[in-house]
Amino acid sequence: MKFWSEPGRRTVLRLFATTLLCAGIYGALSNAEDYAGESADLSEALTESYREVPIPPEFHVEATPLEGPVFADSNGRTLYKWPQHKLRNGYSGEAPDTPACYDEVLIVTAGLMSPYPPGIKLPEIDNRPSCTDLWPPVLASDDAEPVGEWTVADRKDGTRQWAFDEQPLYTSVRDTQSGDVFGGTRRRYGGDSPALRVPVGPPTQHPPSFAVKATSIGRMLTTNKNESVYAFDVDGDEDSATSTSCKGPCLTNWQPVAAPALARPQGEWSFFERSPGVRQWVFRGKPLYTYILDQGSWSQQGSDVPGWNNVFTQHAPAYPQSFTVQPTLAGNVLADADGKTIYRYTCGEDSADQLGCDHPDDTQVYRLAMCGGGNPERCLQHWPYVMAGDDEVSPNRSWRVVLIDPETGQFAAPGEEGALRVWAYRDRPVYGFGGDKRAGDVNGGGTGEWRGQRNGLKAFWLRDDYMRGIL
Repeated sequence: MKFWSEPGRRTVLRLFATTLLCAGIYGALSNAEDYAGESADLSEALTESYREVPIPPEFHVEATPLEGPVFADSNGRTLYKWPQHKLRNGYSGEAPDTPACYDEVLIVTAGLMSPYPPGIKLPEIDNRPSCTDLWPPVLASDDAEPVGEWTVADRKDGTRQWAFDEQPLYTSVRDTQSGDVFGGTRRRYGGDSPALRVPVGPPTQHPPSFAVKATSIGRMLTTNKNESVYAFDVDGDEDSATSTSCKGPCLTNWQPVAAPALARPQGEWSFFERSPGVRQWVFRGKPLYTYILDQGSWSQQGSDVPGWNNVFTQHAPAYPQSFTVQPTLAGNVLADADGKTIYRYTCGEDSADQLGCDHPDDTQVYRLAMCGGGNPERCLQHWPYVMAGDDEVSPNRSWRVVLIDPETGQFAAPGEEGALRVWAYRDRPVYGFGGDKRAGDVNGGGTGEWRGQRNGLKAFWLRDDYMRGIL
């Protein structure tokens, strides 16, 4: 049922925006440049600590700027799992101890993504890779023995494959240097989107009452009940705080995170006694709090209050200096130098091996069909690449300047005529939207299939907690 017309919907949104302004939320959003500076200053400063766990000798733990500590092979390549994910017409991914990625080249759709039926011919079959072309299995020797949560699974081709927590392990051809995690992400996803490959690694070194959430701006600390954790700027940064400035009226909205009687200091974690028998957790010298007025899980609303900030085990790598952060009705979005929203392209095939199709080395059939009906010129008009200036250079591995052939959408060789210098995130180009007319417009968000999750574009949100669950 349609409860209101489109003009009525816009009126409701305008009223909601006014409510945000009255509440002072938009005032916090307007301080977007403060966040931009924080990203640049802290992105390389903090690294997430992890717990030592048993591990086979051919593997080690690698610190990554995007996904925290991960397991890697002897060449530094990140290890990934392919966990099962429910789609409308069945499951994709792998069942425990059951490898499903082989060197067979698939030629038809699997029919997992309704309304598309199975048996439709896949594009560019002559050049189509097999699953193992993109995801080499991490093979185990004949004499390999289980270690801790590491086990060995039997493959149908007679080889043996390492598994962690019963999930068979793979590397990604997208990762070319130690610390790369371009093959997949730990960020949550849902809906009718393909099963993602997920980096595996050791547990974060934090007390049992805490958790870490992967976000676009870093690895955010929460309680194990998904409550965001905050720190007060005026509290000291010494290794082990013994007091806090949040007392009296401050406690009306800020709840100290209590440390249980059995808790012990560990690594970057300590606590102090607020009052007899009441101990408060401290992380990296900062006493920790939750915000009583938070409206949702792992929120950032408490950071709207001057002097208070979410806590991160590590921040995301700094984005290019020419980029800006723009406030919108739904939160902060990353934008180009003119304030126009930046978008990321996502794509996953409806094949049994659920191969990705969002990288320039992948087939461009899906992207060209979505953005311009198969016409590259229309794609450049509707979804132009975010161009890099002649004097701009890559600030890190996560944000790079790459050369793209505008006709094919694939990487171009240095010196190739007509090649475009564009910005790429995780080795994938980012885009603007021709329908965005003003700074802060996000008219292109969720364009494509299944709100952009199958084959489409989504805004590069730096913060989207205001409208979560509403729009």
